[in-house]
Order: sequence, then structure tokens, then C-alpha cells
Amino acid sequence: MSELILSAFADEYADSFIGQLEALDDLEIGWIEPRFLDKINVADLSHAQAKGAKNLLDQFGIRVSSMGSPLGKITLDDDITAHLEKARRVFETANLFETKFVRFFSFYPGEGQEIAKERGTVLDRVGRLAELAASYGLTLCHENEANIYGETDGACLDLLEAFGGRVKCVFDMGNFVLGGVDPLPAFERLAPHIAYFHIKDALAAGAIVPPGCGEARIPEILGAYKSRMKEDTFVSLEPHLETFSGLNSLVGKKFENPYRFPDKETAFRRAAADLKDILAKL
Repeated sequence: MSELILSAFADEYADSFIGQLEALDDLEIGWIEPRFLDKINVADLSHAQAKGAKNLLDQFGIRVSSMGSPLGKITLDDDITAHLEKARRVFETANLFETKFVRFFSFYPGEGQEIAKERGTVLDRVGRLAELAASYGLTLCHENEANIYGETDGACLDLLEAFGGRVKCVFDMGNFVLGGVDPLPAFERLAPHIAYFHIKDALAAGAIVPPGCGEARIPEILGAYKSRMKEDTFVSLEPHLETFSGLNSLVGKKFENPYRFPDKETAFRRAAADLKDILAKL
């Protein structure tokens, strides 16, 4: 029987990579979606740094579910040739980390552009990234996020259908809530293309909250997906919860968040416990 497998962005718990792995080990989470290791983005790791990270992963017995890369998180004015070189480095590290998925985004508009009108340029650039990824035996997985081409469910579907299965979906229901999109109909539209999930919860009024405490309909969506899935699928915890020391960078609205935490370690542990509880009840 296929299972939903818990992974996490552990850089939300600790800056140090060892600290991240220690936390995952303590929480009995056997997978990680690496993004920042010792404050170094996975796209900027040297080969030696990546090898050192792989040695630590092996020591802790923690595996990589997907690369939490920043690919595609540039404007259409930026140098795509340089970006492809960055992608090559990400893909080399992904192979070293023995994962088949790489998270990416579908570009921000350049100066004076409306991203919805730049479909041709977006598809060209995504196509070049996807072709390079395929040469490394990897699959690009698109995350819906604010202000990029694939912000809405309709634009995501357009992008995914354009590549006929060569590009997959990272479904982030919290991002849809923050963007004013009802995540349940969005899920139904995008379900055939989903490779895995990012788990954060949110209120449309402008707060990111622990899993199950907001309007992202996480239990409903994961339950619906689990009832029809044909292979194991990762659910990658990306809580982005607010602490008393800082506001959440994703939320551009003024809203008194009912869920604020003294530090990121407490926030991460709360989010992990809540998500485990959701998964246990499915």
C-alpha cells in the first residue's frame, strides 16, 4: 500500500546542518528537503561541501526527498545562461544526494512586464531547465508561489500540461490560500500532476499558522490524494511560522497572528507534531 512519507525543510529549525539532522533524528523524520546548509544555499554548494553534506546524511541515516532549490526564482530580465550553469550545479548535487526531484519556480516578470503575458518566454526557459534536468535523470517539480507565472492553479495547470508530464507539481496549499485561491478545487485540477506536497497552513486574512489550524484544508487534500495515489509520495514540512523575534517574510498583510512562537525550534516542533497527527488520522 502506498504511503505519505514525511520530509522537512529543516533549515527552519537550525542554521547548522548538523543541527538540522539532529532535530530530524530526534523527531524521527527520515527525510529532508535541503535548502540552506550552514546558511549556504544548495545551489551554491561546492562539490567538496556537497560531499561533506552527503557524508553527514549517511551518518544520520537521513535521505533527501527533493532538492529545495531556488531555480526559476529570477526575473525574465536575468541572465538565463548563468542560471543554467547554476542549475547544472544543483543537478550534480541532486545526483550526489541520490534524489530524483528538484523544486523550481516559474520566473518573476522583468521590468515593465506582466508575467501572464510572457507565457512563451516562461515556457522556453522552463523547457531549457527541464531538458538539462532530464540529462541528469532528474524531474523538475514546480511550486506555486506569489508573483511568478505559476501563481494560480490555472497558470500552474497550463505550465504542467505544456510539458506533457516532463515537469511535475509541488502542491503548496498554504501558498494558494495566501494568494486568494481555494486550495481544494486547485488540488482537484492539479492532482494528476502532483509529485509531492509542501505543507504549510495559512489564513487568507494574512497569517501562516500550524498545519491544520488554517484554511489550507490539509487533512482533506491529503486524505483525498492518499485514497487515489499509486506510489509513495512525500509531504515536506515547510511551516514558515512566525516567532516573536520577526515577522513572516511571506505575509505582506497586517494581521495579528494568533500563532506566534518564542523561537524557531519551538515553532518547528509544533508544526511537526501537528502534521504527524494529521497523517496518523488519514
